[in-house]
Amino acid sequence: MASTNYREAFQLFDKRGNGRVERGSLGDLLRACGQNPTLAEITELERGVGADFDFETFSKILNRPGGFREPFDIEEYIRGFQVFDKDRSGFVGKGQIKYILTNLGEKMSEEEVEELFKSTIDTGNNEVDYRGEFVLSFSLSLSLPSLAGAWETVCMMALDCADVICV
Repeated sequence: MASTNYREAFQLFDKRGNGRVERGSLGDLLRACGQNPTLAEITELERGVGADFDFETFSKILNRPGGFREPFDIEEYIRGFQVFDKDRSGFVGKGQIKYILTNLGEKMSEEEVEELFKSTIDTGNNEVDYRGEFVLSFSLSLSLPSLAGAWETVCMMALDCADVICV
């Protein structure tokens, strides 16, 4: 996105027309400019600005090291689930997935997890085939602002501590 487009995006978020954007819109503005910050990153960045910020401040935030990074692809999500698939069957228990997503990293709500489970085929043994529709629905859900970065955090934690015991 060219710098004029960044300015246009900034102006769209400038609700009062005074050349300033409210701090609470920072995450959405970064996403509108092609970045994919986690909630933790947004919180940290918001600490560095006042109640609102101008375009110069936003430009510094936008051009910070590591600001632009590619989102995970489907294969990376599958590898993340494989950490929890002890017998390499392609299935992980729903209880384990629910525990992981509601307790590790940037936590999802139980309602959000249940919504993801709606995309799965019931195997009859309370497990999810994480290689099928579930992982696709999961990856799409992570594009929502409230869930951005959740799985990336969980994967990093899982790879650092592959023997996590979940109930």
